[in-house]
Amino acid sequence: MKQQFEKYTKDDLAVWSLLFERQVENLEHKACSAYLESLAKMREVLNPHELPNFERINNWFKQYTGWEIYCVPGLIEVADFFDLLAEKKFPSSTWLRSKDKLDYLEEPDMFHDIFGHVPLLCNESYSTFVHEFGKLGKQFKGNAERMLELQRLYWFTIEFGLISDKEGPRIFGAGIISSFHESISSLSGREVNHIPFDLNTVIQTDFCTSELQQTYFVIDHLEQLETAVKTLSNTLSHELEHFSTSI
Repeated sequence: MKQQFEKYTKDDLAVWSLLFERQVENLEHKACSAYLESLAKMREVLNPHELPNFERINNWFKQYTGWEIYCVPGLIEVADFFDLLAEKKFPSSTWLRSKDKLDYLEEPDMFHDIFGHVPLLCNESYSTFVHEFGKLGKQFKGNAERMLELQRLYWFTIEFGLISDKEGPRIFGAGIISSFHESISSLSGREVNHIPFDLNTVIQTDFCTSELQQTYFVIDHLEQLETAVKTLSNTLSHELEHFSTSI
């Protein structure tokens, strides 16, 4: 697929601008500093005044962490997703929600994918984590148990992760970053659980995709994600070696 940029309308730009400006204001004291700094760093190619042009963003990334936005029609197979991440390609939809559906989507649109996910990919530590995560997932394609564990790690970090701050938890997960309501509810302290990040607990915890989350894991710093994926990679590699020598 290619992004057909010329087909976007004035209404699309109006929706993008509204979503962007509203969420930037909302996230001022909610998002982690790494996300806000990354968003500011990308201002020339990611801002409320113009729709995101994937080609321009990809060229911008060549100066930094080397990621590339890869157009997809919508949700894709988990195995394909890992393959793309392993190649430093982040999948994104090209469609944008309509003005009458600002806050509810059945599947991710361009605002979620680009505003939510892309900025932190210019952070070196986070970029390394996502890339290594993709390579690990590619290695274990076809292993249903391991793929489920990796999906849980993805869900509770890349999509719905929180990070410690001196003033309390802050948001870095794209599913919260791009959601007006969940960016408020996730930090409200009302009927939500903030649990210190523990890799073994995370990969054994089920999640629900159809409602606001009730449980969030809180990392101490972004480097903890790098450590977690390295630890999981070493653990699973040892299991493979043990299995291969026992048959």
